[in-house]
Amino acid sequence: MIVGVPKEIKTHEYRVSMTPVGVDELVRRGHTVLVESDAGIGSGIPNEAYESVGGRILDSPREVYTKADMIVKVKEPLAAEWPMMHEGQVMFTYFHLAADRDLTIGMLETGIVAIAYETITDRQGRLPLLTPMSEVAGKMSIQEGAKYLERPMMGRGILLGGVPGVEPAEVLIIGGGVVGSNAAKVAAGLGATVTIMDVDIDRLRYLDDVMQPNVHTIFSDRLAIREHIARADLVIGAVLIPGARCPVLVPREMLATMKPGAVIVDVGVDQGGCCETIHPTTHDEPTYIVDNIVHYGVANMPGAVGRTSTLSLTNATLPYALKLADLGYVEACRSDPGLALGINTENGKLTNQPVASTFGMEYQSSSAA
Repeated sequence: MIVGVPKEIKTHEYRVSMTPVGVDELVRRGHTVLVESDAGIGSGIPNEAYESVGGRILDSPREVYTKADMIVKVKEPLAAEWPMMHEGQVMFTYFHLAADRDLTIGMLETGIVAIAYETITDRQGRLPLLTPMSEVAGKMSIQEGAKYLERPMMGRGILLGGVPGVEPAEVLIIGGGVVGSNAAKVAAGLGATVTIMDVDIDRLRYLDDVMQPNVHTIFSDRLAIREHIARADLVIGAVLIPGARCPVLVPREMLATMKPGAVIVDVGVDQGGCCETIHPTTHDEPTYIVDNIVHYGVANMPGAVGRTSTLSLTNATLPYALKLADLGYVEACRSDPGLALGINTENGKLTNQPVASTFGMEYQSSSAA
């Protein structure tokens, strides 16, 4: 199989979908790997590192897309990339289709096989390709939130951990999964008072057992969110429903109850976000203000720490990429039902039920199911 590794073109996206280790493994198995020139530069990987293990460096992204049977990316294809894709081509990347109707329609019109990292499951029902970036984003959410609480950033002028004689910040985390637990660890480590909310009582019991003493767990419901958000200096949106749009748990009316200059970091913005007033932003302009509340909506947060993110992500994706290349997507997915759940579109068919429900579109089962 011919595998293509294009350079990411999303604003300030420094990750790359494959390291030289992955290229080496594919080449040793008899596959051809086409790498766009400087695809790895943002992660500290020069062209020579790919060439030394048998990768072919191409200057033209169009040539990479045109020649490849399978494209391995990090972020969803942007509109400029759609015309370079072709029917039947496998696209292995994050898609988050439920948050973007235009992208969904675009992928259907290209006729590609869209295999989404974020909907693949393992034998335990976990999301192995979403987890690495959720870990990074969870930790970054506190790092970024702390920065935008500073007064020059239009925040409240609050230090997360406080100082002797001055109380620490109140951090509210909505969602106790991978993002939420990683955010809580960092916030608690900095000395903040942390509250995690979730609807899974067993998850709350687990978090209550393993978290630091300054982390508290609360069952999530509308009234509890309203009560705790009014006290929060920093709110982390960490809600995920696999493959579907995030439910809106923080309607605009709740912003009026918050402290002026408080910060919302909605990590689920690429799935629509749990805050009604959130919308995707970029690292160039990461924040905006609604009703005196600072909103941070960068949709590719881990891209800012490209090297860490690339190494973490490719550790998880490589085994799946090898299976897809070795067997072809149909046989690979038939042998692994969890991988088959990653097929979101296939040759013009929408094969992800939550996405179809979100947009009121026709769902069809995959031929590889």
